[in-house]
Amino acid sequence: MPLNPTVVEVTERIIKRSAPTRRRYLDRMAKAKSDGPARAHLSCSGQAHAFAAAGEDQARLAGANTGNLGIVTAYNDMLSAHQPFERYPTLIRDAIRADGGTAQVAGGVPAMCDGVTQGEAGMELSLFSRDVIALAAGVALSHNTFDAAVYLGVCDKIVPGLIIAAQSFGHIPSVFLPAGPMTSGLPNDEKAKVRQRFAAGEATREELLKAEMAAYHGPGTCTFYGTANTNQMLMEFMGLHLPGASFVNPNTNLRDALTIEGAKRALSLSALGNHYTPVCDVLDEKAYVNGIIGLNATGGSTNLLIHLIAMARAGGILLDWEDFSDLSEITPLIARVYPNGLADVNQFHAAGGLGFMIGQLLNAGLLHDDTRTVSGEGLESYTYEPKLTDAGLTWTPGTGTSLNTGILRPATEPFQETGGLARLVGKLGTGVMKISAVAPEHRIVEAPARVFHDQDEVKAAFKAGEFTDDVVIVVRFQGPKANGMPELHSLTPLLGILQGRGQKVALVTDGRMSGASGKVPSAIHVCPEALDGGPIAQVQDGDIIRVDAEAGALEILTEGVLERPHATADLSDNHWGVGRDMFTAFRNTVGSANTGATVFGEF
Repeated sequence: MPLNPTVVEVTERIIKRSAPTRRRYLDRMAKAKSDGPARAHLSCSGQAHAFAAAGEDQARLAGANTGNLGIVTAYNDMLSAHQPFERYPTLIRDAIRADGGTAQVAGGVPAMCDGVTQGEAGMELSLFSRDVIALAAGVALSHNTFDAAVYLGVCDKIVPGLIIAAQSFGHIPSVFLPAGPMTSGLPNDEKAKVRQRFAAGEATREELLKAEMAAYHGPGTCTFYGTANTNQMLMEFMGLHLPGASFVNPNTNLRDALTIEGAKRALSLSALGNHYTPVCDVLDEKAYVNGIIGLNATGGSTNLLIHLIAMARAGGILLDWEDFSDLSEITPLIARVYPNGLADVNQFHAAGGLGFMIGQLLNAGLLHDDTRTVSGEGLESYTYEPKLTDAGLTWTPGTGTSLNTGILRPATEPFQETGGLARLVGKLGTGVMKISAVAPEHRIVEAPARVFHDQDEVKAAFKAGEFTDDVVIVVRFQGPKANGMPELHSLTPLLGILQGRGQKVALVTDGRMSGASGKVPSAIHVCPEALDGGPIAQVQDGDIIRVDAEAGALEILTEGVLERPHATADLSDNHWGVGRDMFTAFRNTVGSANTGATVFGEF
């Protein structure tokens, strides 16, 4: 199938826009490649320090003629998604040693859980943690002793941060090793109903806790389709996972076999072998277009509208929200996973999963099939699924038909003709909206504004019974420069209650919503942010705002708003406590959401 003309046009536009920065990046990577395996250049003292604790591997490491694999891990056992990584270094070391190579844990990176910090002060460090992760991974690899690397990470900011670091060391082949989703617990829609009942005062805290613990009950990634699982989808669409690796449950034989094979594959792609495939050659403009198509086709997390831009910039590639919007217009939504449907990711995987989706999108001419991947083959190899037989790990053709059309549909019979994301532009600025879970009748809201400077004020107004009519709730001074751009997901239950009462309701904010944002239309990531002089700082209570996801509009209909002085806010309480005082430099240097909200300049 020939490529869709819009895919061709957007790809060429990105290539042209990125040409100077991409060229500089690739020149740097070419120089790094020419230096050869790094540890051979270390001084004798440097080598002795690097190999001192390697035990039986010391001789191999000193010989410098066998591959040394660096492991960058986000392990901690507070995150369910990352707890399975505790076992990975041993699995990897033993497997690589059996193949004649060596593996060392290069370093660890932090990994926080947005689910724990939702509505808490710690959420104001969440977005910045992505760039901290990139910095920490950079420190880990700076010892220059590795021929290839594997990255152990899953959740919201961790994978994007690791990608940024991997591209900084883009001459090194890299494979990402996931942990997989936890087994299914309490259905996500039932959990959401308990949350709404609690927000309305109809359920006790004990009932809420019981429901939450029944949903989040074991090791592995949360089973809804939020940012963590969107990350896993991207790693397959962009060729950095082994085919079919994303949604295999933790602590299973197949999961272990994929982990071992992924580590071996990483070393096989090093400059010491015959199939040198550095990550800078995998993550090109076409790979990012494939990722954006996957994001739209699955109705993925809005957080990736920030992260993908930051990730791409680390490789000299300049993405724009217009690219996402244009690709959304020609991408069919072919998956329904909670909060866009009732299924969880385990059910999605069982119905055909990513292999079925990639096959459908390739056949529809919506994906570049000639990208380089860690599988050693093109994207077509990602339509295959892993099997563990008596003969070992193998890949066989995946299903060509959906096993549950309520979860997955062919590209010719989609849930909707366009993707799950919309770009909104107007007098209020530029924002984005996840529309895959928003019913068509709720996608246009025109109503008076109620303006707040933090989410606690919104909750207080709700409890006081102040939202009795149609309303556009504006929550400003939530951008990256103001307070680190926290997610406002804790507003979701009360917004859902208002919508359920028959009110027209929308959210407009320069902050973020969770990757699990759902049925209430939310214009988020609004740029410029209030602290940067954006029009959102000129809105007052009662101004008429129109949020129109169908037309892509974010408008102020009241006259004279843009002639008003900009509101100010006392943000001093957001700049200390729970570690926030240590991030002043981040708040002072961070870029806007539409450029990735990153503290890094050009790489």
